[in-house]
Amino acid sequence: MSGNVQLHPEWLRVLESEFEQPYMIALKRFLLERKAAGAEIYPPGGLIFNALDSTPPSRVRVVILGQDPYHGPGQAHGLCFSVRPGVRVPPSLVNIFKELREDIGFDIPGHGCLQAWADHGVLLLNAVLTVERGQAGAHQGKGWERFTDRVVEVVNGGERPVVFMLWGSQAQRKGAGIDRNRHLVLSAPHPSPLSAHRGFFGCRHFSKANDWLEERGMTPVDWRLPEKM
Repeated sequence: MSGNVQLHPEWLRVLESEFEQPYMIALKRFLLERKAAGAEIYPPGGLIFNALDSTPPSRVRVVILGQDPYHGPGQAHGLCFSVRPGVRVPPSLVNIFKELREDIGFDIPGHGCLQAWADHGVLLLNAVLTVERGQAGAHQGKGWERFTDRVVEVVNGGERPVVFMLWGSQAQRKGAGIDRNRHLVLSAPHPSPLSAHRGFFGCRHFSKANDWLEERGMTPVDWRLPEKM
């Protein structure tokens, strides 16, 4: 898979051997078979690794863990919770924006594209990096989880302390091995409308993350997003 992977050189250096592992070879075969069978796979091939391509290890300050990509046409572009410009903002992201507004006075933009966060050190990583149209979770259990566990492991073992935001039980399970003596782990219910009122609202993760980074002499995250993309 590594021959046609668009991946930042820093990530490629530490993950290249993963692409030669049997599980990744099997995953590539599965994706090719599904595509040959006519399945619409999201995000498009060049954006599957967008989170890693946009945020190299040396720039990661915050990690937000998602589940799998949005399964509607034109939504997913390789960053968890984010949608392409011009696409209706999904309910979970609406709630994230509401919490940002209450926490730091965030101006809610007219779009749901979080690319600016990724470009400024927020690793927006889904546990599973592909999905099929209209079928949430269609590619769970095919190998992506092992690959993204390795990504989390790399960040966890990196030189700089970072903030991990774990929203919901799946993200919290995936982050169970994070070294809490070195990193800040912020946990809350998922921002979905089904659970946001059980503690996501009011969690103040965004200000807590920046306070923690500043206390350690690191640059806080600029959570602002451009009004238009």
